[in-house]
Amino acid sequence: MTALVTGATGFLGSQLVRTLLKTGCRVRIFRRATSRFDMLGAAKDEVDHSVGDITDMDALCVAMKDAQVVFHVAGNVRFGSKSLHRVNVQGTAAVINAALKSGIERLVHTSSVSAIGKSDHTVADESSEWQYGSLVPPYAQSKHFAELEVQRGIAEGLDAVMVNPSLIFGPDHSKGKAPNITHDYARIIGSGKLWFYPDGGTNVVDIDDVVAGHLLALERGRKGARYIMGSENLSWNSLFSILAKVQGAKPPSIQLPYHFAIACGLLTDIWSRTTGHKLPIGRSVIKYIYKNHRYSNRRAIDELGCSFRPFPKTAQRVANSLVADQ
Repeated sequence: MTALVTGATGFLGSQLVRTLLKTGCRVRIFRRATSRFDMLGAAKDEVDHSVGDITDMDALCVAMKDAQVVFHVAGNVRFGSKSLHRVNVQGTAAVINAALKSGIERLVHTSSVSAIGKSDHTVADESSEWQYGSLVPPYAQSKHFAELEVQRGIAEGLDAVMVNPSLIFGPDHSKGKAPNITHDYARIIGSGKLWFYPDGGTNVVDIDDVVAGHLLALERGRKGARYIMGSENLSWNSLFSILAKVQGAKPPSIQLPYHFAIACGLLTDIWSRTTGHKLPIGRSVIKYIYKNHRYSNRRAIDELGCSFRPFPKTAQRVANSLVADQ
């Protein structure tokens, strides 16, 4: 089997590539001409390379030649980026169109729990209705509209399935050379210099469990279904405390007041509008962070056979990786 992987030079995509290679799969990656290989490491020499922009359908068709399956992992995860819609929505549309034209047997789309509709006091699942609103962060909106492109492709005859990871943690194979948001969180917390934590919480998951979920979705996922890849629902306080404990550091002890955080977010919004330089943490993102984002992994366990390790084990893997970086 030949699998095309977009986003293969990123944190999740690179680990998926390594796992696919171990199964004996022939892997082709679609990347930019300027892509770095810090995350991919030696695996870059074990894969075929196809170069182009994620919105270029013709280049994607060339990349999909003779491929049977596509893992569309590419995405912009920077909350304040101006290219969120172009990469996440237009890029997904181009991938879907190319897959339809190329006769791809199955596509696995990497979405996000941020594309799952929910309210603050519920545990969301795959059937939760999306909540439209001006305060939904642009990143979440882009992932939701990307899913609509996948659904459009399914309506046009594509066999596709979606996976929705929560906040992904795991070892960093780049040894700190590549951007890695959760690894950076852990490093800052391990320094003992972070005093504050926000109210609210999120769901976390180990990268290896997400990769395994991708392969199970390819094999067993229902056409058109989506599957939440998440382990535990944690408060930010608990999450930070676990990351501090495994590194022998003092955890943040002061809860940052909501209204103070909102005021800071408002100031960054004003700065962004005034200067034209958009900052990642604005008011909508602050409001999103301060909510309790809780998700159910029941469908992934029951239908796919996924398993998810407890977060303290993942945190220890992250801590070991940070030590190796030094």
